[in-house]
Amino acid sequence: MPQNYIAMKKYFPSSELIINEDGSVFHLHLKPEMLADKVILVGDPGRVALVASHFENKECEVESREFKTITGTYKGKRITVVSTGIGCDNIDIVVNELDALANIDFGTREEKENFRQLELVRIGTCGGCNPTLR
Repeated sequence: MPQNYIAMKKYFPSSELIINEDGSVFHLHLKPEMLADKVILVGDPGRVALVASHFENKECEVESREFKTITGTYKGKRITVVSTGIGCDNIDIVVNELDALANIDFGTREEKENFRQLELVRIGTCGGCNPTLR
């Protein structure tokens, strides 16, 4: 990098990142502190409660349309379970909002200084075009 290089933090205007009045992200209605580093994604909102039934405790439970989220602890590890609904458009919304929760300062609307990497695991089924796959 050149010596005179100045790293600029990316700014996210309200047209790119909608933050609700309560400080939560638009679709998921989650605040950054509600998100664990380990995230389980399920399609059906009903499966969120099923997965979370194995938690030792529940910190928060939020529901907005087809998006249901529970954050809690399993075997001492903090985990978030989120429903995505159906289709790639919903997955796109969920993953982008999870990344925003992890890596954007909602107060300044700028990238956070330190990158936070989430571990995402999908539990469930998927569609495909190959009829020979099972």
